[in-house]
Amino acid sequence: MDRLVQIADAALASSVERSGEHLVCRPGCSQCCVGVFPIAQQDAARLREGLTGLVDQEKAGRIRRRVLQSLARIDPWFPGDRKTGVLGEDYEAAILFEEFANDEPCPVLDMETGTCDLYEARPVLCRTFGPPMRTEEGNLATCELCYIHATTEEIAACELDPGFPEVEEASNEEFDAAHGVGGQTLIAYALRGV
Repeated sequence: MDRLVQIADAALASSVERSGEHLVCRPGCSQCCVGVFPIAQQDAARLREGLTGLVDQEKAGRIRRRVLQSLARIDPWFPGDRKTGVLGEDYEAAILFEEFANDEPCPVLDMETGTCDLYEARPVLCRTFGPPMRTEEGNLATCELCYIHATTEEIAACELDPGFPEVEEASNEEFDAAHGVGGQTLIAYALRGV
């Protein structure tokens, strides 16, 4: 688990260095923390470990309350198995997920500060979001707040390591096989009952 985080953080650091002023992500900017997104079981395990390892029990209590509040809002429409928290993988579940909980704040987001209460344990997507990254269609995508005045060439020069998604996928498959888990979940479900 730590190896994937190290690779992700190194890829991000390289992209950040090349991005300069075009990358405007900073503590307090939390636009990407609103709207649910799928996470791997490896990310879920890291988040649970982060929550159980928190020394600040007041912060842990606030996270747990936000998790329960989030689950109360999203559970009735969850496009997957509510008991396990695993997202459905069929066509219908994928269609339902497109419009699912797009306004739901992440339960580990401190809304007052706009910062992540489990920053060190955050999912890989959170670690790598912002810099240019290839979509499944092969296009370069960025945070809509970043690279506003950058040329296409400047954006391409800042691309996150294009080999990283394959490394992440292999790491997640290895983790799932080793732990007898599979599928994707959401942060609220990953932290339910922790």
